[in-house]
Amino acid sequence: MKLENRFPVPQFPGAVTGIVMLGGAEEAHITADRHVPTLNNNAERVFETAVLARRYPNARILLSGGGGHVVAGQYRTEAEIAQSILVDLGIAAERIEMERRSQTTFENAAQSVALAKPQPSDTWLLVTSAYNMPRAVASFRSVGFPVIPYPVDYRTKTADLLLPLSTIAEGLDISDNAVHEWLGLATYRLTGKTQTFFPAAN
Repeated sequence: MKLENRFPVPQFPGAVTGIVMLGGAEEAHITADRHVPTLNNNAERVFETAVLARRYPNARILLSGGGGHVVAGQYRTEAEIAQSILVDLGIAAERIEMERRSQTTFENAAQSVALAKPQPSDTWLLVTSAYNMPRAVASFRSVGFPVIPYPVDYRTKTADLLLPLSTIAEGLDISDNAVHEWLGLATYRLTGKTQTFFPAAN
């Protein structure tokens, strides 16, 4: 998938100021209904953030994601669900900052930059699914938040367009994600939210 190949996994920086993880791995309505933190097939975002948090023990951890659902009077955001799982994985709660208002990738960027207040000398990693990374990078660049893309949660091999998919359902899932992202990239550019349609690695 061209979307997934746009930003390669970077070499680990020597030092990292912070790690931003975008929401979207959490099933907020199921979590609220069953009272158990529940993830979907974007779960690698959370687990890789835990790995990075251990690799960089002094880095800030910023979870960006509203998208909560009210069930039986309860409301839990994506950031809150991810935070509870990270704590269960051994990440200290006091290291974790949460942005709970965003509903879109662009809002993730706008709300995150306001909370993080990045300085020119900072190094921030951005964790999200590889297929979502182009739209995320375009959004973060647009709001003036320099980040190093750290894509996770790959769905395709490097040359999957030439290979048969395992199941029809797998193909439909990949196609749905791709259409959603390409439309999002086009919409953000046409509405002036971003400066480039399909950003590239620097």
